Amino acid sequence: MRRFVMNNFNHWIRFSIYSVAGVVVLIFLLGGCVGPPALQRSVIGYDETTARLEQQLLLLNIARVNSGLPIHFTTTSSIAATFDWTSTLGVGGQIQESKGTNFLDLRLGASASENPTFSIVPVTGEQFTKRVLTPFSEDAFNLGVFQGERIDRLMRLMSKGIEFQGPDGSFVRQVSNDPSKPGEFEEFRRLAAHLQWLNSNQQLFVRTLVFIDRLVEDFKGQPRSKDITEGLGKGVTWRQKPDGNWELTRLLSGRVLVANYDPIALSDKQRFQLNGKLRKSPESFVHLDIRRGDPGGDFPVRGVIKLRSLSEIIAFIADGISEAPEFDVKKDTRTGEIEPTPPATLKINVTDSEPQNNVPSIRYDGKYYSVADNKWDRWSFTLLSSLFQTAVGEIRDVGLPITIAK
Repeated sequence: MRRFVMNNFNHWIRFSIYSVAGVVVLIFLLGGCVGPPALQRSVIGYDETTARLEQQLLLLNIARVNSGLPIHFTTTSSIAATFDWTSTLGVGGQIQESKGTNFLDLRLGASASENPTFSIVPVTGEQFTKRVLTPFSEDAFNLGVFQGERIDRLMRLMSKGIEFQGPDGSFVRQVSNDPSKPGEFEEFRRLAAHLQWLNSNQQLFVRTLVFIDRLVEDFKGQPRSKDITEGLGKGVTWRQKPDGNWELTRLLSGRVLVANYDPIALSDKQRFQLNGKLRKSPESFVHLDIRRGDPGGDFPVRGVIKLRSLSEIIAFIADGISEAPEFDVKKDTRTGEIEPTPPATLKINVTDSEPQNNVPSIRYDGKYYSVADNKWDRWSFTLLSSLFQTAVGEIRDVGLPITIAK
């Protein structure tokens, strides 16, 4: 009887050791299964929340301006989250001498928790105010066209109007992208449609003028090899001319030009002289030259597209809700077939109830402000979000943030 009990006890000990080892391995596997998915859900969740907050802040400021209040932005400067993965194991055993089955009582589990800390910053200060109030540069417009954005959408959203100029660059007249001035607004929209028609047919060129700047035109003698090597690192190049003398040059980028001809086809001297005229204008002016004799030239235009600031864009959209709504404008007879576009550049609906569709929306002063549910307005709102990121930039040195720990 004693031998039977000892054998049974040894068998139970070996079984318990193997069971505990297996359970420990299971615990590690269980903890590994819980941790990464929890981290993945949290990171994706924070990203979606931050993006949704940005959309709602834009809509909130449109609603504020529509109510006659100034704009104000608050951003989440940082999210610090601590993740804890916890595994638990409990073991209990019982030996029975009577007939029956020995058993091992095991309790195991794994859990994951997070403790996020949010830092939100009221965006104020001189630098931010300047960025919001300063008109966008021609580079922002050029980048939008380069990325495939419709030029008419960019003009309707970013431009405050067009200033027409004479051959010598002198001011002639101006038309505003303002529905409260119907005649000017119609002319602006017809020109925007004309440029879109040219662009869709690959007959419009939006390019940065590039030309060679000659620092030394006629150097008699042989430059030192050291000067040639160091010049390459500084963006300047020594080149030997056919007469045996040398010239020192560098490649420069100038102003942006929207034209119905390719400026690359111009001589280097012509591009240099043209840039000399264009550089006299502010960086928020995009130069426009639709000349006769080239595609679309029966609608000739020489002037500049004057760009808005972020605050002006928001005010334009807010005014379009009720104070100065945009209206449909037919294309010019000199413009070819073009895809029709909605009257509003970015339609914002104001309703008493929350929109049912999955569109960006915000509740303000008892009303719901939401983006119209169609492809044009959704894309226009995406463009507005990109411009907001460009204008705001990196937020730092704006005072003490408000920190919230969960």
